[in-house]
Amino acid sequence: MIDLTKYIKQELETFEFCGANFHQNPDIESISAEKKKEIISKIKPLLTPETIVLAQVDPIVGDIEYNFQKAKKYIEWANELKVGAIAFPELFLFGYPVFDIIDRYPKLVEKNIEYLEKLAKCTGKTKVLIGFCEFNRFYIGKRYFNSVAVLSNKKIETIIRKTLLPVYSEFSDARYFQSAEFDSKERIIEIGKIRAGVIICEENWADKDFFDHPVYSFDPVDKIIKEQKPDIIINCSSSPTRAKKEQLLHNMLSFVSKKYQTPICYVNQVGAVDNITFQGASRLYGADGEILARAKSFTEQFFIVQPPSKSAKQEEINQIYPLPCGLEQTLNSQKAFSLDYEPDLERTYLTVTSSIRDYFHKNGFKRAILGVSGGLDSSVSCVLLSDALGPENVFAISMPSSITSAQSKSDAKELCANLGVNYTEIPILDMFKASRDTFSRVFDVIETKWQDRFKAPLTNDNIQARSRAMILWGISNEFPNAMPIATSDKSELYMGYATINGDMSGGFAPIADITKTKLFALARWLNKNRLKRNAIPAAVLTKPPGAELAIDPNTGKPLLAEDALMPYEFLDEVIWRLENLHQSKEEMLLETFLYEEKHKVDKNTKILWLDKFFKRMQTALFKWSIMPPAPIVDARSINKTEYNQPITSKLKLY
Repeated sequence: MIDLTKYIKQELETFEFCGANFHQNPDIESISAEKKKEIISKIKPLLTPETIVLAQVDPIVGDIEYNFQKAKKYIEWANELKVGAIAFPELFLFGYPVFDIIDRYPKLVEKNIEYLEKLAKCTGKTKVLIGFCEFNRFYIGKRYFNSVAVLSNKKIETIIRKTLLPVYSEFSDARYFQSAEFDSKERIIEIGKIRAGVIICEENWADKDFFDHPVYSFDPVDKIIKEQKPDIIINCSSSPTRAKKEQLLHNMLSFVSKKYQTPICYVNQVGAVDNITFQGASRLYGADGEILARAKSFTEQFFIVQPPSKSAKQEEINQIYPLPCGLEQTLNSQKAFSLDYEPDLERTYLTVTSSIRDYFHKNGFKRAILGVSGGLDSSVSCVLLSDALGPENVFAISMPSSITSAQSKSDAKELCANLGVNYTEIPILDMFKASRDTFSRVFDVIETKWQDRFKAPLTNDNIQARSRAMILWGISNEFPNAMPIATSDKSELYMGYATINGDMSGGFAPIADITKTKLFALARWLNKNRLKRNAIPAAVLTKPPGAELAIDPNTGKPLLAEDALMPYEFLDEVIWRLENLHQSKEEMLLETFLYEEKHKVDKNTKILWLDKFFKRMQTALFKWSIMPPAPIVDARSINKTEYNQPITSKLKLY
């Protein structure tokens, strides 16, 4: 008998869409008829009428025809294999998340229904579960339903409408969709000899015994199982990745399957849409809560699973692909701040590179331009862009000023040589002087009317940062498909320690949801785990961060970031406590920070740092609102897709 696990690993890579290369990679149509016949002949004898394919795919929001063509190819393979069912993610045909285009362009909803009907004509005995957007014909409530259609034998067999609609974090389903009335009988479909209960994403997240504070009073899984006693639950999902999400997802699905002694089959999408990235890692849990199969992470995959059965050869079919390195050890970890980021670094890397890749390719961009200063932020950004887009598609520009050290210039050049990205140096001293001369004349005139000119303005600092951004945008204006990159990190964004139309300026901000201490850990991880190791010069990992925009009057050297702000280890724990524990300044004063366990900090200094944090955060709100798209990485975020605070607000936090 064929070892399917080994065979798939060796042979089927050719027809697993790779999310990393979907724009370049030939799709499954490129497989020759002979090769396809060979694959099917070897796999088909192992499958049963109860076998399910999890179509872990990467849709494009609003590109109905693209999504249709992808689904059609997967369905053709499923039909030829004669599996019992193939399940696609939530809202796959329209693309998820829908955002406001669903209201602005209702013709797209009509088109996704038109293509759903075309897709139905492609079906045979294999049941197809596919997410789509449906009009609410009842004329009460919101205009649309978030629905899953069950297709077979060239027709739409039934339609299942989502009941639980999330409106928290990055989710806004209830903004667009009507919550459907729940009928457990309508949720049951037959796959071979088994009865499957179908739910849609959030409907699995309502167990009152698992969650301390459930969001919903109604639990669809509980109702289906108690009223219909299905043999398995199938969850069509589009669930984003972020820190600690895998821990919650795994424990919840395992708990629910064991609680009801019912297997759960979960299919999730991959790819990224603006700020939101999907991990995939579709899976199957047994009735005992143990994981039986799990697809790859961050990769499109035609993933075959065999639900538990006496006659099925499930050991030969079901595979458990590993999670990103380190995630397994976090599955039972407690919520606590730690500087040990190792368990989440590969997931962070894959999240950001997947996000870069999809954002560029789906929007018609190919090349990235960024400034490299020889510092941590630009160095890590350059590595991530090189890995996501290919070094030939990255142009790194060193733009030294009179303050830039020789070490910084050397580190930037060495980094680019190690990566093989395009590199040049363009000094900005002439631009700075020309701008400074013009500004001085303007300021002198204004001062005749407004006599309250700042004694220590930041004009010179910002001229440098904005001169650099001007060069990057100029390149993007002269060369096609090229996008400038913003290199600000999360810690400095919280503090407003970033320049509007300077280092904040760009079409994409890859590290805007990564704190500085985690960024240092990621840089060390990149040096150890990339195929070409030690791309980031050692000096970048050891020198204190600083923008090299101003001279510190106390030292006569370029001002260091921690001198202007506070130690990053302390700052990043403040951010974590605010985002995860929602602690106030007063509550934080009573806590012992990790930094305090290693360094003596008197109470007055701690008060000074906390006051500085909350004051600067309050004045940085408008900067958050104009940041370009950035992948959400952390468990909580200031990304505007998730968090909205009025800029015009006074919270008296300090």
